[in-house]
Amino acid sequence: MLRSRFRRLAAATAVAVVGLGALAACGDGGGEDENSSGPAKLRFLSLAWQKESLQANKDLVAKWNSEHPDIQVEYVQGDWNSIHDQLVTSFEGGDVADIVHYEASAIGEFSKQGYLTDLSKLLSDDFKGQIDPGVWDTATFDGKVTGVPFLLESQVVIANKKLLDAAGIAVPPADGGWTWDEFQANAQKLTKPGQYGAAWALKSPTNRVLNLALNYDGKFFYTEGGKTEVKVGDAEKEVPKRIHDMLYTSKSASPEALGMSGADTLPGFFGGKYAMLPGSVSLRQQMVEQAPASFEWVTLPPIKGLSSKQAANPQTLSIAEDSKHKKQAAQFLEWFLNPTNMAALAKGDWLVPTGKQANEELVKATGGKQGWDVAADSAADLTVAPFQKADGYPEWKTKYATPALQQYFANKITLDQLGTQLVDGGKQVLR
Repeated sequence: MLRSRFRRLAAATAVAVVGLGALAACGDGGGEDENSSGPAKLRFLSLAWQKESLQANKDLVAKWNSEHPDIQVEYVQGDWNSIHDQLVTSFEGGDVADIVHYEASAIGEFSKQGYLTDLSKLLSDDFKGQIDPGVWDTATFDGKVTGVPFLLESQVVIANKKLLDAAGIAVPPADGGWTWDEFQANAQKLTKPGQYGAAWALKSPTNRVLNLALNYDGKFFYTEGGKTEVKVGDAEKEVPKRIHDMLYTSKSASPEALGMSGADTLPGFFGGKYAMLPGSVSLRQQMVEQAPASFEWVTLPPIKGLSSKQAANPQTLSIAEDSKHKKQAAQFLEWFLNPTNMAALAKGDWLVPTGKQANEELVKATGGKQGWDVAADSAADLTVAPFQKADGYPEWKTKYATPALQQYFANKITLDQLGTQLVDGGKQVLR
């Protein structure tokens, strides 16, 4: 979920990509042992890329260094497009940063290979208590907590306020989103010649669909007796069918948006062509930065099925098992992710902090404006999803799920054929 977002936008940010050679030149992997003289030196490989987020990260590292002369942290810039291959090479070569920024769904393989430290005994109970157990579960593999989850992304709805008002549709409160039936009915009300009620940007549909499928307890990946397989029953079909119905039955969603990313839909949204944009909570940033001065927009809470549950795939910070300064690295992490700092990092990325107090501080600091009240409230329904723990998920997603979902949403295959392709793909990958 998060990785696709950053890959999609990275080119526009002009963030310098630091290659393996540059990383290797930064130091010796935390080289000295715990008892060596002089300050402990840590390298922090960060994937921050937005201007405000970059500044927040660098400012915090500088503040830490000024206040902790005995533990000095070097900020190393990484890139979401190349981080996976970089880490594979660095871990295998024994030259990896002490602290690594990534995402929960991607650190599992490194955790299982023994490259990441179990943090459960290195972090204080007070610190751990700020983050819900369900969110910690996303970074827990084989009983080991190998990442600190700190930023979350949820799926909300951005809407044109003037069009809602004109249609007599009230904006729901931050803690009371529409049901799918209500969302679809309101999209129908907002549809007229030259205007669609919604635009589903489904260029990369898999994470999106599997996220929202949790609304109906759709799991897709089922594990029994140590074996995992893909199953597509009524629960898994519910969300794809509803989106398909909006496209081809009620025709309240724009077919042309299917091949778009969330940002691609903005010109049409600002021009009144689409009334609502289901998408990432981070899309609010583009609203603030790009919307015309006279354009009124609102953030609507996540849509509800049987629940408002969505998959939590937080950004994480891990400590390399090869680090010679694990205790100092954990000390830095607790400081770097204290409530005030975590709130600042979340604000810079337009995402949701995992910490309860950080969430409260962020809403207080922003007054809940620009959708921060909705963003904060959405964190309560984020949980670990089965696909996040499936080793074969990345391959299944790329080779089978994405092409099949794209065909289905393009109305080229039936819902049953979609299910068959997803199940068959699982058999190929999950052997």
